[in-house]
Parts: sequence; C-alpha cells; structure tokens
Amino acid sequence: MKKKTSSSSSLLPPLSARHVFWFGWKLVIALSISLCLVALLRLQYSSQESDDDDLSRSSSSFSSSSRFTPRRSRISNVPFQGPPKVAFLFLARRNLPLDFLWGTFFENADVANFSIHVHSEPGFVFDESTTRSAFFYNRQLTDSIKVGWGEVSMIQAERLLLGAALADPANQRFVLLSDSCVPLYNFSYVYSYLMASPRSFVDSFLDLDQKEGRYTPKMSPVIPKIKWRKGSQWISLVRSHAEVVVDDEVIFSVFKKFCKRRPPIDVSKGKQNSSVMLSLISVGNTLIEVSCLFANMQKLQKQHNCIPDEHYVQTLFAMHDLDGELEKRMVTYSLWNESVTNMENKGWHPMTFNYANAGPQQIKRIKDIISVYYENEHRTEWCSNNSTRVPCFLFARKFSRGAAMHLLSGGVLGPFDASVLFDTQP
Repeated sequence: MKKKTSSSSSLLPPLSARHVFWFGWKLVIALSISLCLVALLRLQYSSQESDDDDLSRSSSSFSSSSRFTPRRSRISNVPFQGPPKVAFLFLARRNLPLDFLWGTFFENADVANFSIHVHSEPGFVFDESTTRSAFFYNRQLTDSIKVGWGEVSMIQAERLLLGAALADPANQRFVLLSDSCVPLYNFSYVYSYLMASPRSFVDSFLDLDQKEGRYTPKMSPVIPKIKWRKGSQWISLVRSHAEVVVDDEVIFSVFKKFCKRRPPIDVSKGKQNSSVMLSLISVGNTLIEVSCLFANMQKLQKQHNCIPDEHYVQTLFAMHDLDGELEKRMVTYSLWNESVTNMENKGWHPMTFNYANAGPQQIKRIKDIISVYYENEHRTEWCSNNSTRVPCFLFARKFSRGAAMHLLSGGVLGPFDASVLFDTQP
C-alpha cells in the first residue's frame, strides 16, 4: 500500500538557490532604478520650487527699486582735473600675448588721456618678468576671479573691471577688450572717436532664434521676453552706462540663476557609448549605474542653454529703457566662422587672423566697413558718430602674435622697435 503524501508543497517543483538569487537581484535592480528616477524627479521639483521663490523675490526687488527710481550716480559729479580718460579694460586668460603691440599704441599717447585695467587669473601679477610693456605693470585687479567661457563668471569679471575703472572720476569712456584684440588706428584717432560720441557703442538686437531658445520663461516677470536682447560682449560705454552695469544686482542675479551654458555633448562618441552601455546592461551589478547614466544624459540634452556674456549688458540696458542712448553696434570687428562643417564640430567662433591674412589689404577692408546688417531685425546700421558718418571699427580680434607683428610693420600705430620681440618670452 502506497503512502499518502500529506504535504501539498511537493506538487510544485523545488526552487533552486540560483533562481531565488536571480529573482531577488532583479527585484533589487527594479527598486534601485525606481529610486533613482524618483530622486531625479524630486531634485528637479525642488530646484523648480527654489527658482520660483528666487524669481519672485527678484521681481519684487526690481519693481520696487531698480526700475522706477533714477539711476544713482557713484562719483560722476565729482570734479576732476585734467582731460577725460578712456579706460582700456582687458579680459585676459593669464598674460597679454599682444602686449608689445599695445605698448606701441600707448607709447604714442599722453598718459593723462587713458588708464589700463586687466582682469587676469587670480594671483597673476604684471611686472618685468611677465610683460614686455611697462604700461601694464601692476595693472591687474586684486580681486579677480576664475573665469570660464560661456559662464556667468565672464560678466562678473566685466563688472569687476568696470567697478575698478569707475573709481577714477576722470575715466569717462570704458572699452572692453580681449587678450587677442588689436587697435586698427593710432591712439589719437581712437581717443577722438570715443570722446566725440555721447552714446555707448553696444551691439544689441532682438534674439529671435527659436531653435536655440536662450530665453526661458523662468526669467519672467523680472525679464519679459520683449526685453531679451543679444549681442557682442565687446562694448564701449559712457560713464553713466558703466554705472548701470556695476550697480545692477537684480538682472545679474536672474542671469546667475537661469542663464547657464549647457555642457557640450560629444555626439561622435554616441555609437561607442551605446555599445558600451548595451554590454554593461548584461552585467547585473552595473545596471543601476547605466540607468542613472541614461537619465542624466537625457536630462543634459533637454537642459536650457544660455551664454551670459552675449545677452547680459544688452538685456540690462533694454530693461532700463536705454536703447535710445546707444549706438547699437560694436567698435570691435570679428570675422565669424560660417563653415557648416566647422560649425557642427566646433560651434560658432571668430576666426583667428595670422600673419598671412593680416596684411595691409585685409586691414583696409575692415577699416572701410561703414555699415552692419542685422538679419534678425532686417536692419542696416549705418555707422555714425555724433551724426557724422564714420568707419565702424576701431579694434579687431582674434589676432595671433604673427598677425600683430604684420600689423605693426605697416606703421599704423606709430614707430615700432622690433628689438622688443627678441626679449625673453614672458
């Protein structure tokens, strides 16, 4: 007689330890992925909530103080002795590679007519060991900051330069220059050109690029879309407008919060990254990291992209209704790279002049430009100064050392002692 089985569990096949392990591991992976996604959503929500609070405070501040009160003057009304000065403000990565050219430019000027301020990396000092021109000795800011391209630190450095120059009441014009800028005329012409105009020279136009969309509704109501502007950061300001930039805290705080450059995505590695990720997915203990990596990449691709230095001053002046006080063009020439191939690989950047393409004919072509066309606004800006038709550009960038030497050899800036080029490289 067969024994009767009393346990019903024996009707199911026994579970091996391997099956139990994999079931548990899949459960852990699923929970981890869920937690990762929840964490990302919570982070985005809390960031949005914080942004809304900050924006509300900024809007209230701008409405109550900045917008409806007269622009305060720092020391504009303080009398000064001597002629008015042009403040030359250099934004440098470290040293000034074209200091020998600028030395010649300033050598032929009256020192009472200009001042020099340089924003370099923190701790860098301009002395006989770091520059060929004595005009730059100890002209560095003592409160400089680390600057990153396309970051808000760029406009912060500009504000520091303007603030330092405003300390001298004789400074009445303020020209922002890069370390690759060159003058196209001698000092006398540049000085007369800038002093003759009661307006600032600010490249400013409507930003209608819907594809890139640098404006974000998060900036509203502090910065309404109708006031959003774009242009070159290389500006020339009269003193009252320089004060507006330095005194501003409200618009600057909005830019710090909402105008940030999106980190570049290396598209060329997309296939390679995909194959690596697929191989990683087959390994259980890395699936969590891969899931989070996918989520972060998707978030990065959707991230808002904004270049602060191409919008800040222009938008700030529009917010203060200063468009009517500007010559809406720049006095610094750039030749932009319009190659589709290069644009896709490198993005839009000004081309660099070298020795070969910085000869007299090329420089003359730049100096002969008398108008600038703004396609976004279907506007031709005829270059004038105090109602007189003039050449558009006083400076140009980006010039290599070789191009600067070629420019000097033409004698445009005055007599040049070539022996300075054979000194020890700073």
